[in-house]
Amino acid sequence: MTEPIIFAIPKGRILDEALPLMQAAGIEPEPAFFDEASRALLFATNDPAINIIRVRAFDVATFVAHGAAHIGIVGSDVIDEFDYSELYAPVDLGIGRCRISVAMPEGATEDVNGGHIRVATKYPTTTSRYYHARGIQAECVKLNGAMELAPSLGLSGRIVDLVSSGKTLAENGLVETAIISHVSARLIVNRAAYKMMSGTIPPMVQRFRDLTGSRAAA
Repeated sequence: MTEPIIFAIPKGRILDEALPLMQAAGIEPEPAFFDEASRALLFATNDPAINIIRVRAFDVATFVAHGAAHIGIVGSDVIDEFDYSELYAPVDLGIGRCRISVAMPEGATEDVNGGHIRVATKYPTTTSRYYHARGIQAECVKLNGAMELAPSLGLSGRIVDLVSSGKTLAENGLVETAIISHVSARLIVNRAAYKMMSGTIPPMVQRFRDLTGSRAAA
């Protein structure tokens, strides 16, 4: 029996935009996927050769990089943060658009104390890389949420986080001071699976590429 393709998709902001695209590519989750009371994480699809797992966005990249899933959808912010060599990101899906930005309290100045700052973020690698390129040592305080509270409670002088409309920043007295990168969702594939499952995964990638008109490469 042929090994089923495991397709990892993220919970949260990208999911609603990803589902119509997947449907257009011929992949539809079973009804149980849409049951809000269900705690299941593994689902069948209309194609018996494809199963779906629904996990946290940061975990999509890890599942695919380590071969537990063969293909997935995740934001470019996650790809950049982990920089897994095992990932191939052939298609920019053009959904989930936002940006990773630096934000500070309104009216605050860029106080770089001896080339050292403290930043609250869930992107420590991206943040350190950004500031290192500017000759600044960034001490990253890792948070998974409520980032906007960090400056007002004295945890850090600034934050690095995803920004869409900027409304959440404004409501917490913060202003965007720099954009680190623009983000969109990508189709990612495990490199080994792409080669070993050449009869199934490359054609699936091509369907997504045709739908989006993407020429993105790894």
